[in-house]
Amino acid sequence: MVKVTVWNENRHEQKNPVVSEIYPSGIHGAIAGFLSEVGIDTKTATLDEPEHGLTNEVLANTDVLIWWGHLAHDEVKDEVVQKVQQRVLDGMGLIVLHSGHFSKIFKVLMGTSCDLKWREADEKERLWVVAPSHPIVEGVGEFIELEKEEMYGEHFDIPAPDELIFTSWFEGGEVFRSGCTYARGNGKVFYFRPGHETYPTYHNKEIQQVIINAVKWASPVDRKRPLYGNAQPLEKLAVK
Repeated sequence: MVKVTVWNENRHEQKNPVVSEIYPSGIHGAIAGFLSEVGIDTKTATLDEPEHGLTNEVLANTDVLIWWGHLAHDEVKDEVVQKVQQRVLDGMGLIVLHSGHFSKIFKVLMGTSCDLKWREADEKERLWVVAPSHPIVEGVGEFIELEKEEMYGEHFDIPAPDELIFTSWFEGGEVFRSGCTYARGNGKVFYFRPGHETYPTYHNKEIQQVIINAVKWASPVDRKRPLYGNAQPLEKLAVK
C-alpha cells in the first residue's frame, strides 16, 4: 500500500477565519481525508512540529510527500529541505501544490526562481487537459472548471516540464502551465497549480481525483535503485 504524508505549513488556518471555515481540519486534513477515503495510507505533518514533522523515520516511511506552503517558506529549515531532496533522489514521489511553487524544496529541485505572475480577483479558471492519455488525468474530462481561483500567469520560471498535463486559462486572459511532471534522480515530481487557501478547491471532486491519480503515478517503482560510484567491470578486461 502506498504511504503518503501530506505536509502543510498550517498558518493560514490559524490566522484567517475564512480559511479555517473552509478547511476546519486544515488544508492538510482535507487532503488526507479524501486520500484516506479511497484506501491510501495517509498521515499529516505541519511546519510547527519538531523537524516540521518530517523526521528521518517519517520520511523513511513515506512513498509520496504532498507539499502545501505559502506564508512561511523561509521558516522551513535547510537541513529538512536537504533530507526531503535526498529522499526524492532516492525514489520518493513529491507532489507540490499551488503556492508550493515558491517552496525551498521545489526551487532546489527545479534550479530556477520558480517565479510567476499572480492576481487575486475571484476569477474563473479552466484547466485544460493537454495530455489526455496520462494516468494523472484518468477519470477527468476535457477540462476542469473552477468558479473562483487565484490567477497564476506566465511566464512561469521553471525548467521545461518532462510532461505538460494541464494548461490553465483565466478569466482575465492569462494562461499558465498548471500541471507539470519531472524526473529527479529516482523520484518523480508533479506540480499542480490550483488550491488558493480562501477557495474550496480541495473539496472539488475532480481536483481530488487528479491528486489521487498523482499519488499513484508518483509512487516509487518497485525495483532496486541504481548503484553509483566506482564499479567493477562486468567483463574481463585485457591487461594493458
